Amino acid sequence: MLNWNTLSDAERREALARPVMKNSVALKQTVSDILADVERRGDEAVLDYTRRFDCATLPALPLTIEQRDALAAQVSAEVETAIDTAFANIKAFHEAQKPQDIQLTTTPGVVCEQRFVALEAVGLYIPGGSAPLPSTALMLGVPAVVADVPRKVLCTPPGKDGLIAPEIAFVAKRCGIEEIYLCGGAQAIAAMALGTDTIAQVDKIFGPGNSFVTEAKQQVSQRADGAAIDMPAGPSEVLVLADETASAAFVASDLLSQAEHGADSQAILVSNSESLIEAVKAEVDSQLAQLSRNAIAVAAMDNARYIVTASLDEAVAVSNTYAPEHLIVQTEDARGLLPALKNAGSVFLGAWSPESAGDYASGTNHVLPTYGYAKNYSSLGLLDFMRRYTVQELSPQGLQNLGSAIMTLAAAEGLDAHEKAVALRMQALKDNQDG
Repeated sequence: MLNWNTLSDAERREALARPVMKNSVALKQTVSDILADVERRGDEAVLDYTRRFDCATLPALPLTIEQRDALAAQVSAEVETAIDTAFANIKAFHEAQKPQDIQLTTTPGVVCEQRFVALEAVGLYIPGGSAPLPSTALMLGVPAVVADVPRKVLCTPPGKDGLIAPEIAFVAKRCGIEEIYLCGGAQAIAAMALGTDTIAQVDKIFGPGNSFVTEAKQQVSQRADGAAIDMPAGPSEVLVLADETASAAFVASDLLSQAEHGADSQAILVSNSESLIEAVKAEVDSQLAQLSRNAIAVAAMDNARYIVTASLDEAVAVSNTYAPEHLIVQTEDARGLLPALKNAGSVFLGAWSPESAGDYASGTNHVLPTYGYAKNYSSLGLLDFMRRYTVQELSPQGLQNLGSAIMTLAAAEGLDAHEKAVALRMQALKDNQDG
């Protein structure tokens, strides 16, 4: 247990330090080499890497619509109902985010507009690994559907059998995703960002992944011929803000539900109650023994922190400094603290709002900024699948009203052609009037 008031500034920084991400020179170079290889050899390179890392006998990159549907049909009725419930809630919440175009007359004769349009093509990356992630497919696929993105591409590593999890196939079918490619890692990101004969280039790439995927997304986003990305990504994390009224069992379960994501995940409890912290630590030990992913959770809890503060206000300040991906508030008046909670990817208010709800089915998006990026990045939403642009239209009267100001500013900046573009039109209007 760390007492916040006895820590120096350096010790406070250390207490809130994230697990170190793999960001070595070797990793950067390896990813750069993969991108160059995919750029040079295209499909052949992507297939080579996929056969090496995922499925040695993979015949081709595309998963056909027939294969998708056959896999989707294997999903149990119970799982199908759960996915449909989550789909409906996520769709409803993202439909509520639809922006309104605006039109404004700023000066008589001068009309300015802001319009929104869906991106043309998006790449949705669904990680492979020890567990299928249909929830991530939902969180990426549903907003793309609501935004009315014309082309949705899904890349996910195949299993040893050359196929994907039935649950992911079911979500893809539910979201109308017909382009599914059996590849993962940096090679999948390269294919979507740069394009191959089989996988046409997309405009923006979404989704989490391991250190190679994260590095590849960063590299392609910095290339003029690459693709935009959703947000920077790091290991997943949770901070629980609790007082003496919180349930130790609930708090422990929330810490552990984060820890089981991966060994580099981080779980932090900040409380003004020493007795609660001691009770939570005991509960963590008890619940850990019952987890199927015990080894992963145990490793992650090595990164855990238990911080005691002098007051709830101080606990809020600690949370704002850390800027967690997930912030769970289990206090007597959780909603009352909300205005003071400035930095978090997603907030879960009250004892009955576990992180699991947002991870799966409440309706909010579980793709969130990690590693402190919640201070300046937002949770994924509908607008991430759209772009906005502006329109202006000036009538003759509008140009006459603004012309003098425009020419004066252009002259002040020494941009003669800008000034002349207005002057020529002003003269033409004058000639027409004189004529």
